[in-house]
Amino acid sequence: MKIQPLADRVLISPKAAEEKTVGGIIIPDTAKEKPLEGTVVAVGEGKSDEKMILKKGDKVLYGKYAGTELEFEGEKYLVMRQSDVVAILK
Repeated sequence: MKIQPLADRVLISPKAAEEKTVGGIIIPDTAKEKPLEGTVVAVGEGKSDEKMILKKGDKVLYGKYAGTELEFEGEKYLVMRQSDVVAILK
């Protein structure tokens, strides 16, 4: 990975939005519900007062408006603070 998050930030690959149709009409990407689940791709070092709990490969849930969206080499990612992640899926 060529992106290394700093401090208490994590890089997440969001789960793809599911294709939905309503009576044969395909819903456009702009109207799809934003996924709230993803996989941790990279983590920062943490902060001196906050240990980094998340690790690469963790499947996580995060808040609807959490993180900053970015696109790198054709892939979409979210960068957010560890505290914006609400749960680890086991």
